[in-house]
Amino acid sequence: MPCSRAVLTVVLTLTLAVTTACGSRENRRQVETPSADEIMDEILYDQRGRQRPKSTVFGGLLRPRADSGQIGAVNKYLWNASLEVLDFLPVQSVDPFTGVITTGFGTPPGGARAYRATIVISDPALEARSLNVALVTKGGAANASTVRAVEDAILTRARLLRQQDSRL
Repeated sequence: MPCSRAVLTVVLTLTLAVTTACGSRENRRQVETPSADEIMDEILYDQRGRQRPKSTVFGGLLRPRADSGQIGAVNKYLWNASLEVLDFLPVQSVDPFTGVITTGFGTPPGGARAYRATIVISDPALEARSLNVALVTKGGAANASTVRAVEDAILTRARLLRQQDSRL
């Protein structure tokens, strides 16, 4: 009997090994964890109640006319004004086709508190509803009046840039 038990154990072990090998890495489903940028995008789009911009296969190939005031699907004046107003913050990533600018921590001139910003320009129109600014300090969310002041500065600069372009 001890021999048949040993054979049975070997057979079961081999069977288990073979069935485990059938579920190789190729058949396993990868679980992806979202990045911080993806989480921030979800938060910003959920706050405004807007749908995420749809991307297509031809999205990078179809470009608007140069004089349309747009970069991809965003307003070029808002885009440039955002970069100019927040030039004291180090830019980490930009995507003109989805309208997202992400910065690192930086201190404004004459200020003591460091800020990090995520700017989302969601519409090609030069309007306040097209711009969403999220400011974060190292201690948490920035004051609402500070966020409003930054949004106003960006909108004012964007209007000035548009006026300069119309004079040319």
